[in-house]
Amino acid sequence: MARLFGTDGIRGIANVDLKPTLAYALGRATAHELLAGGEALVVGQDTRRSGGMFVAAIAAGAASMGADVHLAGTLPTPALAFLAGSGDFGAGIMVSASHNPADDNGLKVLNKRGMKLDDDREDALEALIWRAEELGGPRNAGIGRVHEAPGLLERYRAARLELARTVHTDLRIVVDCANGSGGVFAPEVLAATGASVEVIYNEPDGVNINVECGATAPAALARTVASRGADLGFALDGDADRLVVVDRHGHVVDGDQLIGLIALDRIRRGALKNGVVVVTVLSNGGLEAAVGGGGGLVVRTPVGDKYILEGMLVNDANLGGEKSGHVIVLDHGTSGDGLATGLELLGVLGRADRSVDELAAEIPLFPQEQRAVRVRHKDQWEGDPILRRAIASAQARLGAGGRILVRPSGTEPALRVMIEGPDAALVAELADSIATLAGERLH
Repeated sequence: MARLFGTDGIRGIANVDLKPTLAYALGRATAHELLAGGEALVVGQDTRRSGGMFVAAIAAGAASMGADVHLAGTLPTPALAFLAGSGDFGAGIMVSASHNPADDNGLKVLNKRGMKLDDDREDALEALIWRAEELGGPRNAGIGRVHEAPGLLERYRAARLELARTVHTDLRIVVDCANGSGGVFAPEVLAATGASVEVIYNEPDGVNINVECGATAPAALARTVASRGADLGFALDGDADRLVVVDRHGHVVDGDQLIGLIALDRIRRGALKNGVVVVTVLSNGGLEAAVGGGGGLVVRTPVGDKYILEGMLVNDANLGGEKSGHVIVLDHGTSGDGLATGLELLGVLGRADRSVDELAAEIPLFPQEQRAVRVRHKDQWEGDPILRRAIASAQARLGAGGRILVRPSGTEPALRVMIEGPDAALVAELADSIATLAGERLH
């Protein structure tokens, strides 16, 4: 049986392979495993139509175990993490599939520190999910109560407004809210810096989240920035835990360069704790070279922001991220936070008095290609001798200066291929050939 939890919680097509019965079982299991001594559960959601269905199921499950449940409503994932770690709750569950298509949804469980669970704790929770009905439950007087608590979002909003007021800028910014939960106050917070803010894709209807907009489809934002003559563009994803930046020319800034320019600014200010930046194995070698040249150190982890956070805690670091736009700044919170990342970047630009494209150019990247191959047997690639021989041959052609990473996706039925090396044409050729072969062998 496949593991329920991937790199970012439990995900699937809503009401097809991710059903409300599973959410109900998760509510019971979470109350049993994570809540103690009368602790309550906080639950939030993004703008997908299926979110309310899953929230109701989670609340029913947790209440049936005697736990009180506070429904925070529609809010970004970093806001839910902020609330879960506030000390008022024993755990939190966010209903969101983040950047995934609108038909998908997901269930992310956070502990009382506002952090995703480690693998062992997820395994324990998963075991309880499969036997949730065996857990028993109280009679009427002991059943938990479910509270509508939309006012909880004000705590996070106030914290981000406080951060925004430490930044002063007069830039013209276009923000793409992906028709997601970041739109509830991202424009207001960015405007609090003094910036002139134009908002696009902030009309969620339950089915248009991430549809040809947001961090996974920044082309519309790029066109808008260029046509309006704006200085900068920010694209959030559906739950606002990642940020993609577009420069004044309408070009997308590479996520590794975004991490790098924040890191180099913090190194110069003595604000990069222990001089360490934590990234995944996918991050470009050019980032590592730039940070090292600036006097810092890059530490790599497996793919997934929960592994980045674990790496940050182990190395006592305060900055980490993925090239996809997930950036964690522990000074601001325990989750990737697109809004906090944007504010951090505005501070960097103000101190440097330079544009983001000028700063990004100081972090040259090595040629790198990534492919996502939709396959039925993503976990079986290592057992295919033909595919393994092709990968070994490709590595030999790249030489010592190249890297190949093949891994099953943690969120989709896909095999992901990353190739990096000094020769851009060769890198592209090998990425295409391995992806094509994987599609044929693992279909």
